Amino acid sequence: MDFLVYNWCMPRRNPPLVQNEIYHIFNRGVEKRNIFSGEGGYKHFLETLEHYRVKTPVKHSKKTLLKARGAVGLPEVEILCYCLMPNHFHLLLRQISNNGTATFIGRIANSYTKYFNTKYERVGPLFQGTFKAVRIETDDQLLHVSRYIHLNPLVSGLVDSLKKYLWSSHPEYINEVQNEGSQLKINTEKILSYFHSKKNYENFVLNQADYGRSLEELKYHKLD
Repeated sequence: MDFLVYNWCMPRRNPPLVQNEIYHIFNRGVEKRNIFSGEGGYKHFLETLEHYRVKTPVKHSKKTLLKARGAVGLPEVEILCYCLMPNHFHLLLRQISNNGTATFIGRIANSYTKYFNTKYERVGPLFQGTFKAVRIETDDQLLHVSRYIHLNPLVSGLVDSLKKYLWSSHPEYINEVQNEGSQLKINTEKILSYFHSKKNYENFVLNQADYGRSLEELKYHKLD
């Protein structure tokens, strides 16, 4: 199965979101506009993800939750991997609490939109409608979607090496330390358990990079 021939899992409408199931979640800016501008926006979005990843019984400040690293309350979701692009984002997550995914994404969208609109003195929605969700049904699909997500910055031409891209979980999949650009707590163990080493996973991702670039170029030719 070619991971970049991705129409096979692009939904017309979201499937039911069920506890303990894994979903590819994505959305982009309204009118395809950039939703991240500068390092501050990317960092704020990642902090927002960590803030709302945990369901809290009482109100806590974002700073308190980041310091607690999930010690307060119960998680809504478990994040397996992510990638933030200038005008869209991808998350691969497992729903833990009942209605956790919808609650999590809804709070993120509302919070980040308020931050963005205040910073740039704008009004109105920032994201293009309701988020999109694709249920992960097989181990093969899980691995290919993780590769699809992590390859986004490379095939789009943002970087010439995935090691240089801070706004993705890929650095945490290939290194022993947490991504320096992120305070977001993610679970890399599930996907890495299918590989003998982190180097094997890195090779798995990169062996489709040239094919991904060719599809990206073809997409833009069709738009001209």
